[in-house]
Amino acid sequence: MNGSEFRRNLKEGKKVFGTLITCPSPQWLEVVESTGLDFVFIDTEHIAIDRTTLSWMCQAYKGLGVATLVRIPLPDPYYACMVLDGGADAIVAPYIEDVEEIKKLTGAVKYRPLKGKKLKDFMDGKIQLGQSLLDYLNKANQGKSLIANIESIPAMNNLDQLLKVPGLDAVLIGPHDLSCSMEMPEEYDDHHFKSNVDQIIEKARNNDISIGIHVFYGGIQDEVDWVKKGANLVLHSSDINIFHRMMAKEMDYLKEKTGVSTDSDTGEIAI
Repeated sequence: MNGSEFRRNLKEGKKVFGTLITCPSPQWLEVVESTGLDFVFIDTEHIAIDRTTLSWMCQAYKGLGVATLVRIPLPDPYYACMVLDGGADAIVAPYIEDVEEIKKLTGAVKYRPLKGKKLKDFMDGKIQLGQSLLDYLNKANQGKSLIANIESIPAMNNLDQLLKVPGLDAVLIGPHDLSCSMEMPEEYDDHHFKSNVDQIIEKARNNDISIGIHVFYGGIQDEVDWVKKGANLVLHSSDINIFHRMMAKEMDYLKEKTGVSTDSDTGEIAI
């Protein structure tokens, strides 16, 4: 699935499936391709990936026909442009709480390389752009998507306004930060947390905005339930968590069968 197909599926509310990839190994490409994933999520907010490595990963996965979603370190339009220049298909902007943040990012993602006062005046409706420039910008950015992380109570309080900003393609719930904002860190089974997730999904779908949640903590039934309620951006686990979970399970089995006591920790790694 290339960037244009990914964006079209978001616009049509179709389900897309992916996972977080932390490993930059070239051997990982064949593994990922064999799974049939629609996209990979690469996180530069919490994971140390330099600009060259990030661009290599984006270009390599693009060559396989797998869309690349990159979370930038902060909701900054210049970071967004830099990552898009490196080959990303979609920008995931962390900890969005304000309409102006989305407007600025929309300008970067949908009207690159236009910048500065001219872009701001256009985004504010103060000027119109000539048709030749609009045609150029639309063609240059036709396969690029903007996804906003919803990770806090202030974001939920502003959600109705955030969802109405033109150019936003999807929202992605960050469960770890949201639970902390709710002052109930990592209590993902609590009904208050689940109720907030349900509310975000409902509002997003009512506004024809695609919606997902990064389920990395092993709650796969929660993931299934939320997809049934309307979530269509399915970001499941990560390479490091799947390795951790399966390795701990298999090591426990090996130790049990060879007479060694087991004490592995099969918990999840929050990213």
